[in-house]
Amino acid sequence: MGGEPDGRVQRSRKTVLTATLQLLAEAGLSGVTVDEVSRRSGVAKTTIYRHWSSRSALLLDACSNLGAKPEVPDTGTLKGDLMALATRMASRLRSDRWATILPSMIDAAERDPELAEVHTRLHAGFMEPLHVVIDRAKTKGELAPDCEASEIIASVVGPLYYRRWFSRQPLDEAFAKSVVDHVVHGLSAS
Repeated sequence: MGGEPDGRVQRSRKTVLTATLQLLAEAGLSGVTVDEVSRRSGVAKTTIYRHWSSRSALLLDACSNLGAKPEVPDTGTLKGDLMALATRMASRLRSDRWATILPSMIDAAERDPELAEVHTRLHAGFMEPLHVVIDRAKTKGELAPDCEASEIIASVVGPLYYRRWFSRQPLDEAFAKSVVDHVVHGLSAS
């Protein structure tokens, strides 16, 4: 038989994923159980397990729908690309649902190897555009070939995360741009 799942299957999957995301936002990872997702969604546990082999598989699928993977900008310069990514990330950290879910995911990943894998995969997806613009800058000669991408990414993302979850100071476009200015200035000075 093959092909696309029928409409009823698609609706039940969507209902389960919506309930999972609501639970994540309200109670964090510890509040998401298959029993509670079943109760909230009205979809039987057996049906949930038919589509997702484990709680972790359900969480990964739900979290992968937290927002579209950021597009890779191409402004013509590393600074322009980093500005576009940093300002978009700052905006998402102020408003998107994943910004409320991420702290509980990080916490749970410290104790649960399956959830650590979910977190690692999601993080890699969100950081991929930064890797792309850094690799492109190396190819164009804007960065030295041996420049460490992870250090640049930490220098851009770290201050944004710090403002969002620790200092609680404004996380606005001006701050994101100043972070990128400092990072790019540091790269050109070295």
